[in-house]
Amino acid sequence: MASRPLVAVRKIDTPDAVTEQVALPSVFIAPIRPDIVHFVHTSMAKNKRQAYAVSAGAGHQHSAESWGTGRAVSRIPRVSGGGTSRAGQAAFGNMCRKGRMFAPTKTWRKWHRRINTNQKRFAVASALAASALPSLVLARGHQIEKVHEIPLVLDGGVESLQKTKQAIATLKAVGAYDDVVKAKESRKLRCGKGKLRDRRHVARRGPLIVYNDDQGIVKAFRNLPGVELSHVDGLNLLQLAPGGHLGRFVIWTKSAFTKLNDNWGSVRRESTQKKGYYLPRPMIANSDLTRLINSDEIQSKVRPAIKDVKRTQQHKNPLTNLGVRVRLNPYALALRRSELQQQERRKAAKAKAVENARKNIKVQPTAAEKATAVADKKHATRKHENFKRIVDDSLYVVKSKESDPEFVAKRTAAIAKAAADIAAKKFIIKIRGGVKAEPEPEAVKVEKKPAKAAKDAKAPAAGDKKAGEKKEEKKDAKKK
Repeated sequence: MASRPLVAVRKIDTPDAVTEQVALPSVFIAPIRPDIVHFVHTSMAKNKRQAYAVSAGAGHQHSAESWGTGRAVSRIPRVSGGGTSRAGQAAFGNMCRKGRMFAPTKTWRKWHRRINTNQKRFAVASALAASALPSLVLARGHQIEKVHEIPLVLDGGVESLQKTKQAIATLKAVGAYDDVVKAKESRKLRCGKGKLRDRRHVARRGPLIVYNDDQGIVKAFRNLPGVELSHVDGLNLLQLAPGGHLGRFVIWTKSAFTKLNDNWGSVRRESTQKKGYYLPRPMIANSDLTRLINSDEIQSKVRPAIKDVKRTQQHKNPLTNLGVRVRLNPYALALRRSELQQQERRKAAKAKAVENARKNIKVQPTAAEKATAVADKKHATRKHENFKRIVDDSLYVVKSKESDPEFVAKRTAAIAKAAADIAAKKFIIKIRGGVKAEPEPEAVKVEKKPAKAAKDAKAPAAGDKKAGEKKEEKKDAKKK
């Protein structure tokens, strides 16, 4: 917001000379709201559109009817008749040749946008306040480097100018003619079909001249490229913020500048032109937030800034991340290196074997390779035995028996015997809780018989001998 209390009024012939100073109207310190300006400008720009629509009968000027179902064709209306290729062709649909468009436009579309009066006044007040800030005017692209002061106020003699050459001389004297030259040089052809619709060229905007009493000022300035004129009682947002962008370069006459106080009033004084209207109050008196935040009054109440940045550590999976696995197990690096070397050796051996097979070369293993193979086989056997010993739970001790000396002695002996058997590659039957010795075979008692009974047992009876002889004879007969 502009905050200067006085603005100089300059003569049109000698702009360096200041005739008098006038107070800055309150409307120039109104809050600047780009959001309201953009919304109002968008709605206002829609209100000058001209209604358009396609012809109501376009695409429907055929005697077409649907053939219905049962003829293996779609149910789109088809041109009736015969004797021509047009007969039987689809019609009316937006997908058809010579059909209507989808959703034909109508003239009763909602062209106009209603805007709240208070919003329009707020937007104009914001645009006027923005026109008093040189930074915003420069940001919009106006050439105001040679202008003495923003806002630029000229004395009442500018309203009585009659000739365009006088207007050019005045603009050159106050340093505003560079903006007119910029607008003149920016004229170029419009892109698109607007060239065919009576808007062939486009150009940038120049200064806006606001007057109170037209004594010839309109005819003097209206032929300059980019220059627009407006009465102070009819300020328009489309001119104060073209395209919805704040910061239009405005040249004021003294009478128009002083009349702004009556037209807009202030936050405490009612406007004489707008019944019951007061300027909008700013939401914050001092808009310099950086100065407010860094002030001693606020900084003394806030807590100190947290400068120590605590970053959460990413948890990485040791199974997939070699670096983490090496930190947990330093041997993992050597193991991985050996795996890679083994892969390379295996790959080289496979490539050599393939090459020998293609060349029909039979390679006999060397003595060292045979010894290595035997050692590997032996190592695998021992590894299997050790694994069986590890997974065997026969040496498990129940806590209740740990204090029993007899059990401890038996268990120690069983462990020693198991170690000896494993070393000799012998395995014994084991049970949970220790080693169970195999039971010794019991002795069989033989009863002694008398001598006669023994002889009778040894000497077979005579009948038994005859029966044996008959069996042998039958066998011999069968063989013959």
